[in-house]
Amino acid sequence: MPTFERFTMPDAGEGLTEAEIVAWHVAVGDRVTVNQTIVEIETAKSLVELPSPFAGVVSEILAEVGTVVEVGVPIIVVDTDPDGAAPSAGSGGEAGAEGAGAETGPGSSDAAAAEASEGSGAVLVGYGVATGGTTRRARRAAEPAGAGAPGQGATSSASQAAPSAPAPAPAPARPAAPAQPAAARPAVAPPAFAAQSVGSVSQVAPRPGSLAVRAKPPVRKLARDLGLDLSSVTATGPGGIVTREDVLAYSAQAQPRALATYVDDDAPWLASGQVSSDGRQTRVPVKSVRKRTAEAVVTSAFTAPHVTVFHTLDVTKTMRLLDRLRKDREFTDVRVTPLLITAKALLIAINRHPEINASWDEDAQEIVYKHYVNLGIAASTPRGLIVPNIKDAHRLGLKSLAQGIADLTATARAGRTSPSDMSDGTITITNVGVFGIDTGTPILNPGEAAILAFGAIREQPWVHKGKIKKRYVTQLALSVDHRLVDGALASRLLSDVAAVLQEPAQALVWG
Repeated sequence: MPTFERFTMPDAGEGLTEAEIVAWHVAVGDRVTVNQTIVEIETAKSLVELPSPFAGVVSEILAEVGTVVEVGVPIIVVDTDPDGAAPSAGSGGEAGAEGAGAETGPGSSDAAAAEASEGSGAVLVGYGVATGGTTRRARRAAEPAGAGAPGQGATSSASQAAPSAPAPAPAPARPAAPAQPAAARPAVAPPAFAAQSVGSVSQVAPRPGSLAVRAKPPVRKLARDLGLDLSSVTATGPGGIVTREDVLAYSAQAQPRALATYVDDDAPWLASGQVSSDGRQTRVPVKSVRKRTAEAVVTSAFTAPHVTVFHTLDVTKTMRLLDRLRKDREFTDVRVTPLLITAKALLIAINRHPEINASWDEDAQEIVYKHYVNLGIAASTPRGLIVPNIKDAHRLGLKSLAQGIADLTATARAGRTSPSDMSDGTITITNVGVFGIDTGTPILNPGEAAILAFGAIREQPWVHKGKIKKRYVTQLALSVDHRLVDGALASRLLSDVAAVLQEPAQALVWG
């Protein structure tokens, strides 16, 4: 028999409590296997593909694309025994009810209600939808006292014989009877007032100072579900009736708009926003990477006392070294950039001043000195700023470090950085020079004691050997946690980084 299993949103780790549904790779009715990728989610740190823990047929998808789901909440239902035989229906009404329940999958009652509301007009609360036919229910005729039991439907001949007879008041609602097989269920006509609303246009009394809105009950229900005011919808139906299409068209105007991606006209940061009716504002929910970034920088800025030191230096010799490396056969398959030399210079400086590679444990009131360097590289991606790190970067040679930086940035821009790639960083470099920026005062990555900002390299007049010459000049800025790093230590570290960039041969002396 069918067996339904619910797959809940798993814990993606790193203390994350929710994730957004980005894309479903399956649909209702698809057959899935164990470990088949079924959905792609976006946590506050990365995109993650989730495999199916069950084999079977997708019965129901519980979370739409764009929904933020908390950990532990079901997102999909899978029938793990779709080929099993359903239990045989018994002869009694009770057995028939059980058989009907076994054949009904999750969410089928909602689907039936939706079909009823769309296909049969208004549905009165407490009466449901007749399954026999689609003809209009007969109006109950006036009956002499004692002619029939209260609540029984009148025959069609009776209704035709007295079409103008006044309808009696509706009987009080009765408790729902136990479910019975469709074949054994008697056809019961609803109270007389049902004929006045089913299949007809209902009109609600207007509020003071407003005009009445004409719409069928299913349309009114749709407007309520969408949170719309029917009086705001332009009616295009005959006689000024608000149709279903009118409501849907009005609702679509308020939905998030996909923005154009023409050249020089790309604004992906607005794509998930809600545009105001006058088009003058767009409100974008704070979630995913932006939410995590906001939490991190606020915590860092108002927890760790920041101090920043600056250095302007001549990097002409570093630029010459890069030209030689690009022509070297050992580096033909990797990208050689100024960031590579800066990263190597920072690693050499950390080796000379290992006490800067630390973190502050507030709970334990301890300073944690780390004997490894997980070098973070701040990366700007379409999803926001993330800081993946190169594990054990202090052990890598120049070529391996270049490959690590290339892999890290490519993965980040593709949105495939995993939470583990962004955990346990010890020190970070942010390359603001790629945007033409000279320098800045970077905020520390939480849990780290220092972050180095590397500015743009420009040709400028510079005093070199007593003469003014055109040289390549850049600026460095080092922000540190003053609880851990004094100004003297920060200055010595920055001075060593600058010394290697000014004279790359110095790395042979200190390396």
